[in-house]
Amino acid sequence: MGIIAWIILGLVAGAIAKAILPGRDPGGLIGTTLIGVAGAFVGGWLSAKFFDRPISKHFFDLPTWGAAIAGSLVLLVAYRILFGNSRSSRN
Repeated sequence: MGIIAWIILGLVAGAIAKAILPGRDPGGLIGTTLIGVAGAFVGGWLSAKFFDRPISKHFFDLPTWGAAIAGSLVLLVAYRILFGNSRSSRN
């Protein structure tokens, strides 16, 4: 899969992660999208490295999508933990 396919996969994975974990994100739509792209790369790398699952050359490979979505979820949760209170109102 080429870099453009990974970016598209990341965009979709980020949207799915956002649907699974709804709520306000500190970065908004752009931040969530970037987290999705990064999550796709991280999920794919972790899948290949630790689960001995090589990266598929096919765009519609279910385990590749699962790894991308899982990576996006992990990064989204970490992002919310680290920066979740940046939008809170200060009284």
